[in-house]
Amino acid sequence: MTDDDRLGDPEVTPEEESFDTSLRPRTLDDFIGQDSVRQQLGIFLEAARQRDEALDHVLLAGPPGLGKTSLAIILASEMGVEITITSGPVLERKGDLAAILTALGPGDVLFVDEIHRMNRSVEEVLYPAMEDFQLDVVLGQGPQARTLRLDLPRFTLVGATTRSGLLTTPLRDRFGVVQRLDYYGPDDLARIITRSADLLGVEVAPDGAVAIAVRSRGTPRIANRLLRRVRDVAQVKAMGRIDQPVAEEALQILEVDDAGLDDLDRKILTHLAVTFSGRPTGLGTLADAVGESPDTIEDVYEPFLLQQGLLARTPRGRVATPRAYAHLGLEVPKVAAAQDSLFDDGDPGAAWGSVR
Repeated sequence: MTDDDRLGDPEVTPEEESFDTSLRPRTLDDFIGQDSVRQQLGIFLEAARQRDEALDHVLLAGPPGLGKTSLAIILASEMGVEITITSGPVLERKGDLAAILTALGPGDVLFVDEIHRMNRSVEEVLYPAMEDFQLDVVLGQGPQARTLRLDLPRFTLVGATTRSGLLTTPLRDRFGVVQRLDYYGPDDLARIITRSADLLGVEVAPDGAVAIAVRSRGTPRIANRLLRRVRDVAQVKAMGRIDQPVAEEALQILEVDDAGLDDLDRKILTHLAVTFSGRPTGLGTLADAVGESPDTIEDVYEPFLLQQGLLARTPRGRVATPRAYAHLGLEVPKVAAAQDSLFDDGDPGAAWGSVR
C-alpha cells in the first residue's frame, strides 16, 4: 500500500498499513481471487520471461483495497526485478518523474498509484518514456534552451487507479495490458481471512472466517482490518479462538451490520431516506449532511452501496432505494415510491441499483 492508498481510504492508519504489508501475498499463486486477472497476468509474465523482455505496461483499475499494489509488487517479484513505488499526487514537477525514470534499471517496475491524479505536464513526460523509452530534458531557459533526449532502459510502468474514467486517452492507450479488479465474493474473502489468521498465529474456525467475510464489503483490506479487531475480542473473551459467535459479537461492537454496512454507510442512507425524505440529493449536500468529503463518499462508500442496490445515482442526485428502506426498517415514502415506478421492472431494488 502506498501513501496515496490512504487518500482513498481515510480509515487506514500507519499501523494498519504495516499490518496489511505483512499479509501481502508474495507470488501470483499466493494471490487469492481475481481468477481471470491472475490467469492473464500469469500468461503475460511467462511470455515476457521466455522472450527475456520487460513486461508490457500494465494498468490496474478498481476500488481501493482490492490488491492493486500487491499485484504490482508480485509482478516485479515474478520478473526478478526491482520496483519503485510512488503516487500521482507526489509527482508535482517534471524533474520528479525524470529523476525516478533515470534511476530505473533494465526491466524494473515503476508503480504509480492513483495515476489519474498525476499533473498533466508531468504526464506528458511519460508519453515518450512509455512508447520509445526516451526522456526529453530541457536545458537552459528562453532562447538559449535546448532539448536533450536521453535513452532509458526498457522498464514496466504499472499504473493503479480507482477512477479510470479520469485517465486521459493518450495515457490510457499507451498501456498494453489493462485489467480491472472487481469486488471479492465471500468464499475468496474467507480464504484470505484464513490465510491472514495463519500468518498472525490466530485460530479461526471456518464459520468465524465466513462471518467476517460476509461483512467485509467485498474488500480484502477491510477483511484483514476486521480480522485484527475480531482478534482483539477473541483474545479477551474467547481464549484467542475466533468462531462465529465471537466474530458476530466483535462486529456488533464495531457497529458493522449483517450487510457489512458501518455507521457512516447507515448515516448516508438515513439522511437520504429520512432527512431529505427520499428526494434526490446532490453529492455536496449529502457530504455536508454526514460531515464527510464528497470525494470520500464518491470513491469509498458509494461504490459498495451502488453494488448492493442500496443507493442510486439519478440525473437529479443521489437517492436511497426501496432495498435501503427495507434494510433500515423504514417504509418507503410516497415521493420515493413515485420515483421508483419510473424504473420498476419487477425488481425495484435491482432497478434502482442499475441507475448511474
